[in-house]
Amino acid sequence: MDEALARALAELTTGIYVLTTAAGGERHGMSSSWVTQVSGEPPLLAISVDRAHRTHELLSRSGVCALNVVGERTRHLEDHFLSDARRQTDNLASIAHALHPSGVPVLSEVATALICRVRDAHPAGDHTLFVVAVEEVIRRAPDRPLTSLDLDYVYVGRVVRR
Repeated sequence: MDEALARALAELTTGIYVLTTAAGGERHGMSSSWVTQVSGEPPLLAISVDRAHRTHELLSRSGVCALNVVGERTRHLEDHFLSDARRQTDNLASIAHALHPSGVPVLSEVATALICRVRDAHPAGDHTLFVVAVEEVIRRAPDRPLTSLDLDYVYVGRVVRR
């Protein structure tokens, strides 16, 4: 990808989330900003996941995930999942979380988490576009959600520093 295109893509604003999932006793999470609502009824989201990321395999196997909304108070979660910790087999080991009855890990500190079930998956270049149905919302103390404008970098298929 050339630099002009990378800079242009970096100007598209997105929310900042941690996508968590589990399968076969393994838990994993990843920073996720390529998320959008695609249907009101039923409430559906599209989440793009890099096929090379460990979370992809676990989500493909389990079919469930939590979309944890990162806020101002929980920015350290984004930092954790951008660090080398993202490559660990169980990169949730040092992060406070609880298992939802669906088996998906939900981060304990986030203000909002959406429990989702995969409805469909579509190859999209080096990613898979998972269409997920929101099955439950967990709301806690309010926190202003972060967007890509709050970070000094943005992921456009590679990390671009501002």
